[in-house]
Amino acid sequence: MPTLHWLNDDEARRAAERVPYCLLEEIPELSYSRPSPIGRGGRSEAALRGEGEPAGLLIQGDNLAALKALLPYYAGQVKCIYIDPPYNTGSAFEQYDDSLEHATWLSLMYPRLELLRELLAEDGSIWVSIDDNEVAYLRVVMDELFGR
Repeated sequence: MPTLHWLNDDEARRAAERVPYCLLEEIPELSYSRPSPIGRGGRSEAALRGEGEPAGLLIQGDNLAALKALLPYYAGQVKCIYIDPPYNTGSAFEQYDDSLEHATWLSLMYPRLELLRELLAEDGSIWVSIDDNEVAYLRVVMDELFGR
C-alpha cells in the first residue's frame, strides 16, 4: 500500500501520542438530558426532574484535545463519523484562513484522523466532505490509517 511522505510527517505521525488526556467538564446550566420514556405519563420520575441519559455532547475547545478526551469513553464504539475539515482552497474566509501550505494541512489532518480511527467501531464508517484540492492526498492518508 502506498504511503504519503511530506515535510515533518514524522512529527505529525507522533502528534496524537503527545496530546495529553484532559477531562471534559460539564457545565450544568448548559446541559440537557433526554427524558426516559418509562413511567407516569410516558415519562419517568427522573425525566420529570430533567435527569436522565445525556442527549449528546457539545464540546467547545480544540478538536484534537477533545478527540483525545473522548477516547477513554468511546474508543472503538462510534458507528458513524462525519467530518468537514478545511478544504485548503487557498482562500481566506472571515472565520478562518483556508490557505495552508500543503504539508501543514496534512500535518493537521493526520493526528485527528488517527484519533478518529481509534474512536471508530470495527463495523463503523467515516465520511469526509472535501473538494478536489486535497482529496487525492487525503485518500492516501486515510487508506494508510483505515485500510483500503
